[in-house]
Parts: sequence; C-alpha cells; structure tokens
Amino acid sequence: MNSYGKMLLAGLLLLAGGPLASQELSQEELERWFESDDPHPPGQSAANVNEGSLVFLQQPPGKPVHHHHNKLVISELSLTTGWVRLQQCHDNMDEFSRVQVLFRKGRVRDLTITRAENIRESWVEGNSVQLQDVQAGAQLCVSAWTRALESRDGGRFTMQNGPFMRKFLDGYYPMRVSMDIDYSGTGLQLVSVSPQQQRGFEVDERAEGISVNAWFEGRLNTELMFRAAVN
Repeated sequence: MNSYGKMLLAGLLLLAGGPLASQELSQEELERWFESDDPHPPGQSAANVNEGSLVFLQQPPGKPVHHHHNKLVISELSLTTGWVRLQQCHDNMDEFSRVQVLFRKGRVRDLTITRAENIRESWVEGNSVQLQDVQAGAQLCVSAWTRALESRDGGRFTMQNGPFMRKFLDGYYPMRVSMDIDYSGTGLQLVSVSPQQQRGFEVDERAEGISVNAWFEGRLNTELMFRAAVN
C-alpha cells in the first residue's frame, strides 16, 4: 500500500444543494475543489443523489475500522451566521508516513488540535491538519467553527456534510461515520435526513437533537433539513 496517505473525509464540507452522487475523481481534482470556492465537486450537481460505489454495510466489519465522529452544536446565533461549533475525532486511523486531514477552504476557522495519540508530529496548516508517522491505534481530535448551516426559503435550514470516504489506490475500504447534532434552544425542528434510514445508516432522533451512525464503503454525503419554529 502507498506510504503516503491523504484523508479527504475529514470535516463538515458545506455543499450547497441536495445530496451528491458518488463519483470517481482524481486526487488532483479533489485537491483543486477543496482549495476552490465552488460548492459542488467537479461533475456533480445539487440534483444528484448518492449513487455508484456507496454501499451501506449490513453489519459492522469484524475488525476495527477508521471511525470519524463529529459533535456539532447549533446555537441561536448559528441561524444568522451559519457558523456551528465542531468537535471531531478520528479513531483507528490507518498507518501512514504522511496524512492530510482537509477542510473546505473558507468554511472552517479556529481549527485546533485537541488530542493526538500515536502520531509522531501534528500541526494545523491553513484549512488542514498535517500528520507525520501515523501509527497503529492512532487517534486525532480537533475543534473548530464550521460554516455548515445554510439558510433556505420558507424558514428552512440545511446542513450538508461530506464526502466522507476511506480510499486508497486500489479502491474504497469500510469506515464508520457518526454524528451527534445538538440544536437545543434554537427552536429548530428536523424535517428530513438524507440518505433515508436503513440498515447501515441509523438515525436516532430525540428532542432537539439527532444522532447518525453509518457503516459503509464508498463516498457518503449527508443532508439534514430543519425548519424554524413558527411563532
């Protein structure tokens, strides 16, 4: 396996529009998109849905896989600014000599490493976290503000995240993505979640919060739609 790894799955990537199709893109295309102001990846539009190589796993793999967990807090101020508080952790990371964890340019601020275990060196560089000598059992946690909430007509808001993926030269590998989203005190009400709940994509809705847990291979994009409470 290549000794250089690049993680293009880290972060909440604001993708204006609907869920996106899974599509093969070159490393260069993805890097240009991450550095650009274009909200849609090359060759993709808001009208597309998750397709192609995205496969939800009927049961978790028999051994630990990369787990990408996000905790987001939407405040009343977020409804005006779009900025949401983010805490993110990566567990069971793959062993590589070099790894980049990339966030969309202009959509993240105050990016800080809060934990780095079994990683020889880690530092923030612009809209990325750079890692050297990622070893077995490595864990990385960061905190940041992410401009992840988009206002829509009719008092609606969307939060679109992804693409999440674990991809090497010879294809996609299983991974787990989980999200805990707290919108207590905002008056928001959940309208819909995409993809729809199914085996391998679990949704746990509760009062003023939601949890998502996905086991999959391929490229995953998610969309949550909310509506403001009517006074």
